[in-house]
Amino acid sequence: MLVQERSTPKSPKAQKGQNRTLPTLHPNRFSEAKSLDFSTWVSENLYKIITVLLLVATVAALFFLRNVGDTAALLCFETQSKNLEKIELPQVNWNSIATITDKSSPYANFRTERWIVVSVSDYPTDSLRNLVKIRGWQVLAIGNSRTPSDWSLKGAIFLSLEQQASLGFRVVDFLPYDSYVRKTVGYLFAIQHGAKKIFDADDRGDVISGDLGKHFDVDLFGEGARQETILQYTHENPNRTVVNPYIHFGQRSVWPRGLPLENVGEVGHEEYYTEVFGGRQFIQQGISNGLPDVDSVFYFTRKSGLEAFDIRFDERAPKVALPQGVMVPVNSFNTIYHSPAFWGLMLPVSISTMASDVLRGYWGQRILWEVGGYVAVYPPTVHRYDRIEAYPFSEEKDLHVNVGRLVKFLVSWKSSKHRLFEKILELSFVMAEEGFWTDKDVKFTAAWLQDLIAVGYQQPRLMSLELDRPRASIGHGDRKDFIPQKLPSVHLGVEETGTVNYEIANLIHWRKNFGNIVLIMFCSGPVERTALEWRLLYGRIFKTVVILSGQKNPDLAVEEVQLEQVYKNLPKIFDRYASAEGFLFLQDDTILNYWNLLQADSNKLWITDKVSNSWTTVSTSKNSDWFSKQAEMVQKVVSTMPAHFQVSYKESVTSEQSITVCSSEVFYVPRRFVVDFVELVNLVGPLEMHQKVAIPMFFISMDSPQNFDPVLSTMIYEQKPPTNNSTLYSAQVPAVHPLNVSSEQDFIKLIRIMAEGDPLLLELV
Repeated sequence: MLVQERSTPKSPKAQKGQNRTLPTLHPNRFSEAKSLDFSTWVSENLYKIITVLLLVATVAALFFLRNVGDTAALLCFETQSKNLEKIELPQVNWNSIATITDKSSPYANFRTERWIVVSVSDYPTDSLRNLVKIRGWQVLAIGNSRTPSDWSLKGAIFLSLEQQASLGFRVVDFLPYDSYVRKTVGYLFAIQHGAKKIFDADDRGDVISGDLGKHFDVDLFGEGARQETILQYTHENPNRTVVNPYIHFGQRSVWPRGLPLENVGEVGHEEYYTEVFGGRQFIQQGISNGLPDVDSVFYFTRKSGLEAFDIRFDERAPKVALPQGVMVPVNSFNTIYHSPAFWGLMLPVSISTMASDVLRGYWGQRILWEVGGYVAVYPPTVHRYDRIEAYPFSEEKDLHVNVGRLVKFLVSWKSSKHRLFEKILELSFVMAEEGFWTDKDVKFTAAWLQDLIAVGYQQPRLMSLELDRPRASIGHGDRKDFIPQKLPSVHLGVEETGTVNYEIANLIHWRKNFGNIVLIMFCSGPVERTALEWRLLYGRIFKTVVILSGQKNPDLAVEEVQLEQVYKNLPKIFDRYASAEGFLFLQDDTILNYWNLLQADSNKLWITDKVSNSWTTVSTSKNSDWFSKQAEMVQKVVSTMPAHFQVSYKESVTSEQSITVCSSEVFYVPRRFVVDFVELVNLVGPLEMHQKVAIPMFFISMDSPQNFDPVLSTMIYEQKPPTNNSTLYSAQVPAVHPLNVSSEQDFIKLIRIMAEGDPLLLELV
């Protein structure tokens, strides 16, 4: 190191003229030493002494407060320190955001409307492999720092950390490397590539029956949309801000993660509901069987041992919507978001991971009201397996401490902004000021909203209602009843096996669905022993029960017909009940489990076309003369059919050397096909066409089999009853064949086994 030589100071006078002679230097180059007395030293270094003393005092005070002092004093000190860090509202020029296009991934030109977004930290699970098999949906797997570098799954798009960083999204700068909240990148990627619906999922849940469309309302508009009203929690109590949806689906003592603990004790079911039109349920929360979304408090207090939870919910309970002013916990592993709510997919980054999706859900619900949307909760949509892992209670601290206060804050929050994204950013800013999250999430929100615009997302128009205006009174006609079941559960480590039955409510529910449908029943046995019993059993559900038999019995109102030609008598019954919604035909050797028919479409044809032993195609060239004669009659009738019947029939039956035969023990004709059915009966006229041949011919002439409702496809069907004493009966299927009832004793046995699905039947025996 070079040290500069200290120079001798110049004389002031010498500086005035360069030609002056320099004075002679004294032999002693050093100046005279100053006095070193203590008072002089203190006076010259006073400011340094004061600075050091203040520093020592500050350190000592902090040490004292943290170790032996009053904790409240320390918290106050820290709070005041944080307040000095002023949170600023980001300024965004919404009109000058550049477009972000995919230039780095192999999927730059790929576009589809339906996406499943999951976070993966390990190799693909069986549940994830099942997700990939769901038709019409593209799985997008988002990696993190724990994901194996060679992760791969055929049919899934995988984005590693490196690929995520190359996409150009602003949000990447805020995301932790080892967390599922990196799904935020996946949401943007899906929207960038055409997403209209996003199923927010995880890799440990199996979609029940492998069909999301069977459970959720995937289409809100267009031909596939279900134009129906939805039950809605009542807004009559202005002080209620949050509900436990598990009660509605049969589990009163279970609560979802994110429900304020002060609300856990509210276990009473809804006194009554109102209704709301479908089409704006932009966020759809599904219920999970097996291990539902519960918090660590529930998990640890209800565990009776090392056995996995397997909690079940009522699959037949109707979906239920939330009105403005009332909220529900929403998670990130079983929820569908529609495009008008895509802005609500942002997962906060400054709070614990177990709280991120819940706070997102509450935050999103409040903004959802601004665009006229609402959350709806659906019956079980996935089965999630309990891995018997410890729940990190420490990760839920943001839930148990703040969530109750957050809900109350959100319900009362108001904004005067005139654009949706401005309202969203303002709410995130105010939530940071209130301490629900930090300034990091305010900046993150600004980045998220800019990225949404950059990938082409159009912010929805505002359609908010004033929450503080007087609400419309609920009239008696607006009240809709539904009493939930009380299903077996787990209470404080002890399994609840007893059930509180709500059979009357179920009866009302079934009657509401089938109360305008006529059941036409053919009895092959002695009607004097069973006719009244059949009417008693099915008459509780259907509009009326018409009994037909080979023998007439005026006293029991039994009409005489022959089974082989019974279809020719149906038009008379159709005329007799002109206001009926539809007609269900049933033979007495087939048992109808009406509680499993609720999901069927009453405007479609039902028949056993997918039941192999019931519906068959028979070659006329290899069978008896009877089939040949029946085939000749079919060809004769088809040749006289109007064009639309002929076209439909010939599309399903391509060979004239075969006919379709159906046992026809059970089938349903809705009101809109009655005229067609009658016209086809008239075309048969006096021909002796058998019921087993005529009915399938009618059905495939009236409509394509692909349009039939598949409700009967899972029925139990055997040609002969079992030889041993076992029974084919199951309460989990829509119908069972054969099961013969020919006496009062047989009927009592039937009632007792059917009580598994309808416990109120036990009152009949």
